[in-house]
Amino acid sequence: MTGTDPAPRALRPCRLGRVPYHDCWRAMQRFTDARTAATDDALWLAEHPPVFTQGQAGRAEHLLQPGEIPVVQTDRGGQVTYHGPGQRIAYVLVDLRRLKLGVRRFVEALEGAVIDVLADFGVAAEARADAPGVYVAGAKIASVGLRVRHGCTYHGIALNLDLDLSPFRRINPCGLTGIEMTRLVDLVPPAEVARVDMDARLAAAVAGRLGLRLRAAEADCAGRALQAP
Repeated sequence: MTGTDPAPRALRPCRLGRVPYHDCWRAMQRFTDARTAATDDALWLAEHPPVFTQGQAGRAEHLLQPGEIPVVQTDRGGQVTYHGPGQRIAYVLVDLRRLKLGVRRFVEALEGAVIDVLADFGVAAEARADAPGVYVAGAKIASVGLRVRHGCTYHGIALNLDLDLSPFRRINPCGLTGIEMTRLVDLVPPAEVARVDMDARLAAAVAGRLGLRLRAAEADCAGRALQAP
């Protein structure tokens, strides 16, 4: 960076904790609809109670046996996936026009951020051109789904840490038949995963891949994000 280069724009992280999927989804829509050209980009870090989410193009045949787990028809792209405790989700709310990024490059940045986090644990991961997400030895460890409205994104990427994988057997994850799912605690000692602040690790990786300056989290950001009209 030279003396005349502008400082990187800010990415504001917010730890939402465990929140219902529907509440988080509606809050992302409100944030996106209310933002202006001056609004800082945001990164919401969350996990959800058990839920299946079906993307806009979702096909009913990929939802096999949901049972007691609720199904939410949502507005992201892609097919059905599962969210639950022990899965960390990074919801990335950015202005693609301001970043001068197309959707494909943005998806690659999110996948790259997760690959970077996994590399810190000594896990070699990769993305696939034919099926968005992150894979380890052919098994899927992270799923990505997005919505772009007025050039701005919401939804994001979900990384399996130590969640119960059995609900994935009730669906064809992301419309893929026969796909094996995996999680970080199956690849490295669980104690090593537990000692890491995964929210901070993911935030740094996403900001780095997008070339954004990571701000400190604001007080009560979760309350204001989820309750704003």
